Amino acid sequence: MKFFAKLLTVTIVVFTTTLSAHSQASANANASATIVTPIAIANAADMNFGNIAVIATGGTVILTPAGARSVTGDVTLPAVTGTVSAASFNVTGQANFTYSITLPAAAITITNGTDNMDVDTWTSTPTPTGTLDGGGAQTLNVGATLTVAGGESSGLYTGGPFTVTVNYN
Repeated sequence: MKFFAKLLTVTIVVFTTTLSAHSQASANANASATIVTPIAIANAADMNFGNIAVIATGGTVILTPAGARSVTGDVTLPAVTGTVSAASFNVTGQANFTYSITLPAAAITITNGTDNMDVDTWTSTPTPTGTLDGGGAQTLNVGATLTVAGGESSGLYTGGPFTVTVNYN
């Protein structure tokens, strides 16, 4: 009886090992990675609200990303506009990739000696994402709102800078 038990055990082990060996398969795979062109942004033109006339109580000048101006309150736009331009940036990177745009979260102050005005409420075209063209480029334009308190001295007001950030999606 011991002989048959040992024979049965050996038979089961051999049979199981044989079945196990025939029920496996293997395959190989390769690994790869692609390094894409880094995304970059460069200033092409600064923001300029142009010439503004202010009555005592002030208001706002809204500059769109297309460079169009409108006003609220007691602010007017003279016929001699001066230089008016939205900020413009050249974005470059991997062709046809999309990217997110982060505009400033806070106002910046522009100044002329002792008088100050705030620039905020940032807008962009494109927004909130852009797509690089087949050559890996796109122009990003930024507009904002200038708050004029009223009673500011005449002259050129400057300030900044403000930061626009782009990241691949």
